[in-house]
Amino acid sequence: MRPTCASLCRRGRCRRVAREIERKFLVADDRWRAAVESSCRYRQGYLTEGGACSIRVRIAGDKANLNIKGSTLGVVRTEYEYALPLEDAEAMLDDFSLGILIEKTRYFVRHEGHLWEIDVFEGANAGLVVAEIELDAVDEAFSLPPWAGREVSDDERYYNVYLARHPYSQW
Repeated sequence: MRPTCASLCRRGRCRRVAREIERKFLVADDRWRAAVESSCRYRQGYLTEGGACSIRVRIAGDKANLNIKGSTLGVVRTEYEYALPLEDAEAMLDDFSLGILIEKTRYFVRHEGHLWEIDVFEGANAGLVVAEIELDAVDEAFSLPPWAGREVSDDERYYNVYLARHPYSQW
C-alpha cells in the first residue's frame, strides 16, 4: 500500500509529544527523488518566537495544527502539537504570522528502515533543501543516505523559525 500525505505526515494529525529527537542534513544531490513514496505541501507561520518556545501554525495538505516547540538547539527538543480547523489555521497565518510564511514541499523517502523527510523550500527560501530523520533515541543507529550532506542539526539558520525572519535568499 502506497502511503498518503495524511498517513506519513505525523504533523498532519493531533499528537502530544514530550520530546522530539530529530537530525537535519543538507541534501547534496537529487538521487533521493527516485525513492519518493509521497509528498505533502506545507505552509506555516510563526505566531511567537524567542524565549522558551516558538508557536507556529502549519497547514500540511488539508490538515492544520498548532505546534509549540522548545527553542533549544540540538537534536532533542520538547514539542506539543494540536489539530486546528483548516479555516482557523488559514486565518491565523494571514492575520498573525511574524516574518514570512514558510512554504515547502515535504517528500517522504525510506532509506534502510528509516523514513526521511526532505523539505524543498519555495519562495524566499527557494534553493534550500534539507533532510530530516526522527529517531526514537538519541543514540539510535541509522545509515546516512548517499544524497545526505553536512549535518546542520545544531545550526539555528536551518530551523524554520529562523528562516521565517532570515530567508535563505538573503544569506
